Amino acid sequence: MKVVIFAGGFGTRLMEETEARPKPMVEIGGKPILWHILKMYEHFDYNEFIICLGYKATYIKEYFYNYYLHNSDVTIELANNNISVHFSETESFKVTLIDTGLHTNTAGRLKRIQKYVNNERFMLTYGDGVADVDFNKLLAFHNSHGRLATLTSVQVPGRFGNLEINDFGEVATFVEKPAGDGMWINGGFFVLEPGIFEYLTEDMDDVQWEKGPLGEIASNNQLAAYKHFGFWKCMDALRDRIELEEMWNNGKAKWKTW
Repeated sequence: MKVVIFAGGFGTRLMEETEARPKPMVEIGGKPILWHILKMYEHFDYNEFIICLGYKATYIKEYFYNYYLHNSDVTIELANNNISVHFSETESFKVTLIDTGLHTNTAGRLKRIQKYVNNERFMLTYGDGVADVDFNKLLAFHNSHGRLATLTSVQVPGRFGNLEINDFGEVATFVEKPAGDGMWINGGFFVLEPGIFEYLTEDMDDVQWEKGPLGEIASNNQLAAYKHFGFWKCMDALRDRIELEEMWNNGKAKWKTW
């Protein structure tokens, strides 16, 4: 089964990093977060990827084009450009890189890769989020309900502690960074049937996947949510990248399932 990844946005809220490179190429532990996402799927034997490019598309193309060379020990004969490979530490990724437009929104990017999924079921996620989702359990859940689409729902911890204070200023309860407020949000990591493209028949270049087609799919009772109770983190801003880097360096990267 193929995995489609949105990797074309400008990453404006992470401009400290994305002026020079696209957001999915911002590094955690010396590797782009996009690499971490591919490794998460590879752990469950999903090795074929379709990456929707846009902003600084050539940066990602060149990374994968040179990936084998950069992860191998080689001897290069400059006189004839012959290359001998002595050792290689590369993954079994098969990566299809599609330039889906600089300003195209997510629904438009998804529409533009339709022919590459070959009218088959596929997975979809964003190029800036990591998690310890069990993709086999996610797929089993999708198979159990028979709808067109499944998204992975998560509860995000609050950024600040919650206080309950009485009229006298006394603190009755204090909870440090509670897990949301009982609300579940879209965490990405979709499983989709090819029938979802019937919701992408119009010009989708300015349409957001979540606000347009996905809403219609839900209205037609064709969307289900897989509740993920484990780790999930989106690299939305610089503080998120710093947190992920600290987790990796301290051996607490829960998304590292490989």
